[in-house]
Amino acid sequence: MQSGTQPRQRATKSSRYLPGERVAVLLPLPLATASGGAYDYRVPEGETLGEGDFVAVPLGRQRAAGVVWGRGEGGIAEARLKDVIGRFDCPPLDATARAFIDWVAQYTLNPKGAVLKMAMSVPDALTPPKPVAAYALNPAAPALRMTKARRRVLAALTDGPPRPAIELAREAGVGKTVIKCLADAGALITVALPARTPGPEPDGRRPGPQLSADQRDAAALIRKAVTDGGFSVTVLEGVPGSGKTEVYFEAVAEALAAGGQALVLLPEIALGAQWMARFRARFGAAPGEWHSELAAGRRRRTWRSVAENHVKMVVGARSALYLPFHDLRLIVVDEEHDASFKQEDGAVYNARDMAVVRARLGKIPIVLASATPSLETAVNAEAGRYRKLHLPDRHQGAPLPEIGVIDMRQEKTPSGRWLSPTLADALSQTFADGEQAMLFLNRRGYAPLTLCRACGHRMACPSCTAWLVEHRAGSRLVCHHCGYTAKVPAACPACGAESSFAACGPGVERLAEEVAELFPNARVRVAASDTVTGPKEAAELVESIEDHAVDLIIGTQIVAKGYHFPLLTLVGAVDADLGLSGGDLRAAERTYQLLYQLAGRAGRADRPGRVWLQTYMPEHPVMRALVSGDGTRFLEAEAASRRAAGMPPFGRLAAVIVSGLDERAVDDAARKLGRAAPTGDGIQVLGPAPAVFALLRGRHRRRLLLKASRDANVQAALRDWLKRVEVPGKVRVQVDVDPISFL
Repeated sequence: MQSGTQPRQRATKSSRYLPGERVAVLLPLPLATASGGAYDYRVPEGETLGEGDFVAVPLGRQRAAGVVWGRGEGGIAEARLKDVIGRFDCPPLDATARAFIDWVAQYTLNPKGAVLKMAMSVPDALTPPKPVAAYALNPAAPALRMTKARRRVLAALTDGPPRPAIELAREAGVGKTVIKCLADAGALITVALPARTPGPEPDGRRPGPQLSADQRDAAALIRKAVTDGGFSVTVLEGVPGSGKTEVYFEAVAEALAAGGQALVLLPEIALGAQWMARFRARFGAAPGEWHSELAAGRRRRTWRSVAENHVKMVVGARSALYLPFHDLRLIVVDEEHDASFKQEDGAVYNARDMAVVRARLGKIPIVLASATPSLETAVNAEAGRYRKLHLPDRHQGAPLPEIGVIDMRQEKTPSGRWLSPTLADALSQTFADGEQAMLFLNRRGYAPLTLCRACGHRMACPSCTAWLVEHRAGSRLVCHHCGYTAKVPAACPACGAESSFAACGPGVERLAEEVAELFPNARVRVAASDTVTGPKEAAELVESIEDHAVDLIIGTQIVAKGYHFPLLTLVGAVDADLGLSGGDLRAAERTYQLLYQLAGRAGRADRPGRVWLQTYMPEHPVMRALVSGDGTRFLEAEAASRRAAGMPPFGRLAAVIVSGLDERAVDDAARKLGRAAPTGDGIQVLGPAPAVFALLRGRHRRRLLLKASRDANVQAALRDWLKRVEVPGKVRVQVDVDPISFL
């Protein structure tokens, strides 16, 4: 996204609409209409409605929930106008949140209703939860025959507040029948408790840990930004282990102490076990959480509590940006460079960029934290649009690890082995010293390719342009794009040869097998998205490593995300070149970021760290930058290359993806779009061409790429372009403004 300093829309007092007046109600539906999903309804008798109110409306023969977005436009005849059914007992969506939804829809070219759907992701939360029935002592209780069980129940209530039957029975050690009999006899009375029992809130006034001088200076500046209010963007850059989290915790503390709300976005909150522990230690209570792994009931409570301003602090994945905050004072985007902040399915958007917009509209500060800021962020800081703070040293003086490359062209690695002798020797020494090691390989499963030795047939996914990945557990072949699974066949489906399949290349499972042969006594854990599937598994993994129940972690990119293990002194990247393949615009930048973050896991305490990068390209600028520690020069060269090519952040890109089940219809629609493509005014369209994954989940895919100068109005060009081409209903056209993936 191209950053700007446009003035935010000031939140104004909501207009009120009287009975009989028209209101436009925006529905959370991905309707690509001129209204973007808003329809006119009439305010019913006896009701007044305000902008932002959540309402129920008739939609055909069904009932739908939506939001009053403004005055109706009068497009429907009065005789056909239907009444709003009623208003939900829920705080309205405030003016800043509505302006944000409008902005995201306009910028990304998503239907407005599709963006609203993210803000209304828990429809059940619009209705207040039912009170919980509980029991209390009856002051006017009649005399009863007492038993030991009854006495225990009465004693529990004498010493404590009213409780639900199941909780009271558990505490008194009796069955629920005893509770019911006491109530029937008049010894207990029924009372209604609020369904939500608020837990302890994080305390912004609790003293924090001792900070270094650099940390104190940075913390003072961002605390002042929170106190002063107003929109500002601060880039908090620091080497791995420099204590960036503790610094932005100071800004969170300032927001909470003032009674406001704060939001921290993490790229993968389900893996944030250590972050959560640090937060509880700092603030005395857990924050509200928001991510896809939450149970439905907890999502409902969190959404409602945020809307009612009961939850002051939220940590979440990218979708947390759309929660109905009413007093948001601060946003933090941790690991702001991470590609996980880009949503590729449904409504396409970059949460990092949209978080900056949300802060600007709300006139609040935002902190972008990273050891390796994205080039877009670095350019904005250099231009003075963002303020940059730098933490150059690790906390408590721990030295940065020494990084070396292993030239695999020179290393004599035995056939069928993936660990070089140099790296194997380093592992042996690490284990002998009682320390921990980590091996990184960004490939899940056992092998990325399975082929027949007899005829060369490769096992491919029937629904995607992708090879099936072998997983030895369960002898399965898996497509990591659509989830298709199959058993490894006994015979080749192409030539019929039996037992002819060979696993080609290593995955983390195969690497673990090799390690088991070399170091049979080493305690090894594999950490990948199919073995660490949520917060529970992540917390268990972290605990086992912290307790030194693990000697070696073998993992994919999830192991590079901010973990702190004091005994971890050796990190090895088994295939450091993997991310450099392909034609991705950001391949070099991403590889540098990933490997630098990975290297930062080593030597974070009082034991020095060592990092080995196995590579066939030791002369590559990424490898040279990592070894020399001169990331600044690498980024300058990367920026110069992109500037010369007019690529982001010095130019604009937008992808148009055409897909469908009928390949001929997809090709026809893509050719029509290609012929109608805009030209001139600094705009060029490339394609159509088959996507890298020309078949994905059974849908054929073609791509067109709009390339424009930095000052071009890309959204206007896209709208005009797409309006001029009639696409059949069985073909889908998806727009990705500012793409970061070219698959």
